[in-house]
Amino acid sequence: MALGELCHQELSDCPCPPQPSLGTGSIQRRTENHLTSSLKLEGGQLRKRSGHSDARNNLICWVVFIGLLFTRFWLISILYVIWWYMDRDTPRQGGRQSAFLRHWTIWKYTKDYFPISLVKTAELDPSRNYVAGFHPHGVLATGAFINLCTDGLVSSDKESATHILSRKVGGNLLSIVVGGVQESLNARPGAYKLVLRNRKGFIRLALTHGADLVPIFSFGENDIYDQVENSPGSWLRWFQDRLHKSIRGSIPLFYGRGVFQYSFGLMPYRRPITTVVGKPIEVQKIPHPSQEEVDRLHQRYMKELENLFEAHKLKYNVPRDEHLEIC
Repeated sequence: MALGELCHQELSDCPCPPQPSLGTGSIQRRTENHLTSSLKLEGGQLRKRSGHSDARNNLICWVVFIGLLFTRFWLISILYVIWWYMDRDTPRQGGRQSAFLRHWTIWKYTKDYFPISLVKTAELDPSRNYVAGFHPHGVLATGAFINLCTDGLVSSDKESATHILSRKVGGNLLSIVVGGVQESLNARPGAYKLVLRNRKGFIRLALTHGADLVPIFSFGENDIYDQVENSPGSWLRWFQDRLHKSIRGSIPLFYGRGVFQYSFGLMPYRRPITTVVGKPIEVQKIPHPSQEEVDRLHQRYMKELENLFEAHKLKYNVPRDEHLEIC
């Protein structure tokens, strides 16, 4: 099951004032609400799943772990193994939340730097569970992290997703950056190319658990970094694709501005990111969906995502003749 990128966030103590709930499965349009930090489900939780970043982080951890064994700091690796064994099931059982990390001041400064905002276009019934597709990935999925993930990440495997969506108490939103690392290789200013046409694992997941689907598009996500030219057919793209096939991760060669100058560096450009949350698509629970049922819902999801993009693009400086390219 191809699941892109998932974070865990308690929303019950969101500082935003409560919004009226809807009846199950109903949709209510209202004036857009600009929220400063998180999408709120009253008494609920939000989670984001990380896919390609898992592979990259695992590789880094293995290198550091093995390297420390051959230094005077070998005891760190031994203690880590003990902790990992005792804690091995936590990432697949909802992760570990931290109110201390959630309220770090760094999140506010990061939000204000670009700035980053979140726009909700419809109410989400807190008695329901949701699977949200986040698009586009961008280089670092910055909008996804700041808006949805400041409580931390959970494992990107099927067991983790099942644990979250199987909870009978509603108010859980599982957010997946569907395009993953392949989409990040297309991230550059003015690009609207999504890797989605063959990504259907999150659709099957929603059907299996009867979780409503929520399309999310983050305007400006691709604008905060430039990327070294890597068009299909180039030697760089060939290398990135081979790397992705080998380790399920890759390396976008991105650049932005410097700390004290604006010509070159690794800091992102100060350009606004606006994450727009679309209206939910009601999904009936089908424990064992057929491929036809998955394909039908997938087509509807893509159509709703395109409608969301077209309805809001002019507000966020996207030219009228620009459209989503779904591959």
